[in-house]
Amino acid sequence: MSNHTLTVVAKIEAKAAHRETVKKALMGLIAPTMAEEGCINYDLHQDHNNENLFLFYENWESRALWLDHNVAPHIVEYQKKTKGCIESFELFEMHKVE
Repeated sequence: MSNHTLTVVAKIEAKAAHRETVKKALMGLIAPTMAEEGCINYDLHQDHNNENLFLFYENWESRALWLDHNVAPHIVEYQKKTKGCIESFELFEMHKVE
C-alpha cells in the first residue's frame, strides 16, 4: 500500500453554538496545508442539511507526508482554537480501488 496515494476523509461536526468558529478555523487550514509537501488536494465541504457538519476530502502523495501534516503548526493551532467546539470527529484513511 505504500505506493498508493493516500485519500483521507475527515468528518467534523461542530457544536451548533460554535459552527462559525469551527468553519473559520477549518478554512484557515486550507492555504498552509496546500503548501505542504505531498498535499495533492485539500477540499473542504459543508453539508446542505446540517450546517454543523464539515468534511475534508484530501489526497496525499504518501501516508508519511500526511502524518507530517498532522503535527504541523497550523494543525496544532487549529486544535487549540477549536477545543471544546467539536461535537464529533471521524477520520477515514483510504486508497483508490484499481
